[in-house]
Amino acid sequence: MRFVVVLILLSSFGSIAQTQKQQRYKNFDKRFIHFGFMLGVNSSDFTVMQKPNAYNQYQLLSLTNEAQPGGQLGILTTIKLGTPTIRFRVIPTLSFQERVLQYQSLDTIWFNNGVGTQRVNSTNLEFPMMLQFRTKRYNNFTAYSLFGMQYSIDLQSQQDASQNFYDPFVKIKKNDWQGQIGAGLEFFAPYFKFGLELKYSYGFKSSFIQDYTPVSNPIDQLYNKAWYFSLIFEG
Repeated sequence: MRFVVVLILLSSFGSIAQTQKQQRYKNFDKRFIHFGFMLGVNSSDFTVMQKPNAYNQYQLLSLTNEAQPGGQLGILTTIKLGTPTIRFRVIPTLSFQERVLQYQSLDTIWFNNGVGTQRVNSTNLEFPMMLQFRTKRYNNFTAYSLFGMQYSIDLQSQQDASQNFYDPFVKIKKNDWQGQIGAGLEFFAPYFKFGLELKYSYGFKSSFIQDYTPVSNPIDQLYNKAWYFSLIFEG
């Protein structure tokens, strides 16, 4: 729903009447390849799927997830695919993310007063590979949509760490593939291009590792998901 609202807003911006102006950075669309950098913020989360028998077998009352803020920075490469309106974009990115799982349980042995919290932190090296479809340039403004996927490596992963059964933690896989969709606005300055971009990412497969601890037993699957808002500078 949020993504639909953003697309409507972007379309509204693009439809605002503008007086004809002298185009800046005219040679941008003529070049085959461009480089730049990206920095931004994110909101990362899980889609949580519990086991059907979580209450009867593990006394779980509820398991909820909370999105947490993070940040990212990356180096951008954009390649023109024959026409200025279609481009291929790669942005190797270092992304800092955190997700929170909240437990309510009748089990007061493992969960203090029946309540528990698990924080899952990740430092991801991400490789988004996106097709960018741009509108035709109007004065010094364009809008675009993005479709693609990314491969991510969690440099902070505890996938192979020894489990502490006195203070257990939730394990997720080190590697993940995610589908991505997004949209953005571009503004041309005399010597560079500045962009605002919103992107949504969702894992193709569950990243959860079941190792039969009290915090893992009620969980069936966990899917990574995140919203990214980025500022992009390209020359």
